[in-house]
Amino acid sequence: MAMSGGKDDGAPMMEMNMTPLIDVLLVLLIMFIITIPVATHAVNIDLPSPDPNNPPPDQIDPVKNKIVLTQDGQILWNGDNISQPELVRNLQLTRDMQPEPELQFEPEPLASYDLSAKTLNIIKASGVTKFGFVGNEQYRTFGK
Repeated sequence: MAMSGGKDDGAPMMEMNMTPLIDVLLVLLIMFIITIPVATHAVNIDLPSPDPNNPPPDQIDPVKNKIVLTQDGQILWNGDNISQPELVRNLQLTRDMQPEPELQFEPEPLASYDLSAKTLNIIKASGVTKFGFVGNEQYRTFGK
């Protein structure tokens, strides 16, 4: 059976087999691409960091606080956009309050499941005891 248009007369092929050569060249190309450092253009600026012991005024409610996850990937604490380190700090501050305020968790319908899982892990690790899910009635009927 002749391959690649060659003759099937039993004589040895006189052409060079290019497949191994191409495979080696592709592997070398991939190795060079991986080893090239990524060009990063960054401007280092020293920004003032907020005091971790003093949250912004009126950010923590002594009675109840609500965490909302938006479909844009934002974490809202009582309506204010916060980052994950700020969430950890706020949870520690609420846990230390006497009496501990209630913490409500409400993801939006199209919020990221990954962000929800990470946020719930942060809440669990913080040791908050008064925690509840709110807004579940909007999911009562599946497939709206």
